[in-house]
Amino acid sequence: MRISRRSLLAAPLLLPALAHAQAAPWPNRPVRLIVPFPPGGGVDLTARLLAEPLARELGQNVVVENKGGAGGVIGVEAMANSPADGYTLSLDGAGTITAGPHLRRLPYDPFALAHITRLVRMPFIVAVRTDFPAHTLPEFLAWARGHELRWASGGIGTSQHLAGELFKQMSGLPMLHIPYRGTGPALSDLAAKVVDAYFGDPATMGLIRAGQARALAVTSPERWALLPETPAMAEAVPGYEAENWYGLAAPPATPAPVLARLTEAVLKVMTEPATMRRFDEAGLHPATLPQADYIAYLRRDSATWARVVRAGNIRMDSE
Repeated sequence: MRISRRSLLAAPLLLPALAHAQAAPWPNRPVRLIVPFPPGGGVDLTARLLAEPLARELGQNVVVENKGGAGGVIGVEAMANSPADGYTLSLDGAGTITAGPHLRRLPYDPFALAHITRLVRMPFIVAVRTDFPAHTLPEFLAWARGHELRWASGGIGTSQHLAGELFKQMSGLPMLHIPYRGTGPALSDLAAKVVDAYFGDPATMGLIRAGQARALAVTSPERWALLPETPAMAEAVPGYEAENWYGLAAPPATPAPVLARLTEAVLKVMTEPATMRRFDEAGLHPATLPQADYIAYLRRDSATWARVVRAGNIRMDSE
């Protein structure tokens, strides 16, 4: 191949530009944040509340992409199989990380992912249809002992499902689980009175405030500040407690400097007063953890749900 004298003279001028391109700091293009559920649920709300301040901190757009199906597994799998360059992240929870491995074979190793931090934690809201005959927790339990309670979740193996399953095991009530493909469809059917009850995430507050559902209980061990008149389920079923949480993950083998920059940015924006206020108002309490503490938390949560799944003999193809 013949190289011209002009090309040789131009080459030294191109080297600095090439070196700069190779060493460009992360991020230098938009970051994709996968929500592994349809729009309308608590995971989706968390992503959208995070995206704007995180984009401002990173100096790049954070594009939220809903990719639902299989109880959240399809979206997390898409993230796990993406290039390990920090430009594809996903939100996750018990159903896709800590409980999922005990329910079925996952197409990814949950503990091989690059876990960044827990973002938020919150109780579940046990909501009922507006015409449900029981108005107090004792009335609810009495009604449910004589009827088959049709209760909804955002999908088999999701944290909502497991919270309801734990309640079923501890209360001994006859309960029929109605799984949906995400929180949004479940909320729609609760509002339409297709199901009796729903173990819901904070997105359920929208229906409650609109008068399309009633809050009957919360799953925290004590009453929740956002619903101070609503009893904790533990008041009727001593010892019952279920916590919902959402965390952030990147593909395995994501470079340490990228993870460090990303973690720094997330922890910073999640402690900003304005961001914290928006999350709190949505019922999503900021609860970030250092990476090592987060991974330890995930292992404890995994052990808890392993016991629930084993006691209930739950399988992904059993319902």
